[in-house]
Amino acid sequence: MVRHVFTLTTLFVLCLAPVVRADDWPEFRGPTGQGLVTNGELPTTWGKDKNVVWKQTIPGKGWSSPVIVGGRVYLTTSATRKESGDQHLEALCLDAANGKIVWEKEIFRSDAKKSPRIHGKNSHASPTPLVRGERLFVHFGHQGTACLDLEGKVLWKNTSLHYAPVHGNGGSPILVEDALVFSCDGGDKRFIAALNVANGDVRWKTDRTIEASRKFSFSTPLLIVVDGKKQIISPGSNVVCAYDPANGREIWRVRYDGYSVIPRPVYGQGLLFICTGYNTPSLLAIRPDGKGDVTDTHVVWKTRKAVPHTPSPLLVGEELYFVSDSGQASCLDARTGQVHWQERLGGNYSASPLFAGGKLYFQSEEGAGVVVQASKEFKLLARNALNERSLASPAAADGALFLRTEKHLYRIGAR
Repeated sequence: MVRHVFTLTTLFVLCLAPVVRADDWPEFRGPTGQGLVTNGELPTTWGKDKNVVWKQTIPGKGWSSPVIVGGRVYLTTSATRKESGDQHLEALCLDAANGKIVWEKEIFRSDAKKSPRIHGKNSHASPTPLVRGERLFVHFGHQGTACLDLEGKVLWKNTSLHYAPVHGNGGSPILVEDALVFSCDGGDKRFIAALNVANGDVRWKTDRTIEASRKFSFSTPLLIVVDGKKQIISPGSNVVCAYDPANGREIWRVRYDGYSVIPRPVYGQGLLFICTGYNTPSLLAIRPDGKGDVTDTHVVWKTRKAVPHTPSPLLVGEELYFVSDSGQASCLDARTGQVHWQERLGGNYSASPLFAGGKLYFQSEEGAGVVVQASKEFKLLARNALNERSLASPAAADGALFLRTEKHLYRIGAR
């Protein structure tokens, strides 16, 4: 029996083995998980009739970001059935070249009479899917997680992780070797879990032990390597912790005052950068080489000025960029926290920015794409209007920008 399980897991991991291409965007915030386009440039200007390669209507509603691998686009959505009001949670695949829907698959169904209410800015399909090798992983928070092949066949589902959601689902999963890892921070229980990629079984589950009056959070973990050893970084209410990927044991923690934490951490220059959530967010720069509670010893610097509640920060070399929900963008020295510039972009922001070809791309909730030079001096390059509500973070692949609005998915690029 042990030999059979080992063989099954080994075969499944082999399906994950192909390394993603430099032009792919396989998970939330891309191949690095930090919003960096590592190959090529993206268009600077676009509009309803400019540099739109295609525009595809997406059924249902969802604020998950698209992922693009091997010439296909994958995303999730939630379609409401008029007769019952039930939510049909679905995965979709589109042809990246022309935007046509290749397949659409229902994964879960949520009973309208039993579904908890969600926030007005949320959806029932907000976590971003993930592709590795020949496998697609889709996550719907408390409603379940599933693995599909790239033709839409469901290989396994897991609905065993129960907690009381507040405002719905949000955080996306990450893949750490042969484990799918995500945070589960509800109104009653708070934990981080890892599923076996071969069959969806729970490999480990670690409770958060720091008290918080408001327990819910929505952040996506980040895998980092410190002194040759892997750490899973996962912020939650009142605490950010580093976990050992092998067993989920806590390595270190930093305490703070905050809840409903949404931004994904970024890492570089020997520092980890995290935002602390509501009510008044702080941004902390942390040395991740400690053990135990390092609150008083490993926070190098912090700031409270114009820190986002929702968009993730962006680290480009020695500069740290971020935009507040109300549209104030900042550039700081990552090592010291010194402010280089702070400027109003206009509009409101939920999407996490990305970097490509020396430029920063910010997508507003009102559908405006603001492009800024990545520099210690502020330089606005373009303001591009689609005039459609947009909360999903942008994605990029093959020199094109993929933007999800309330009803459409756009491919922006040279025709």
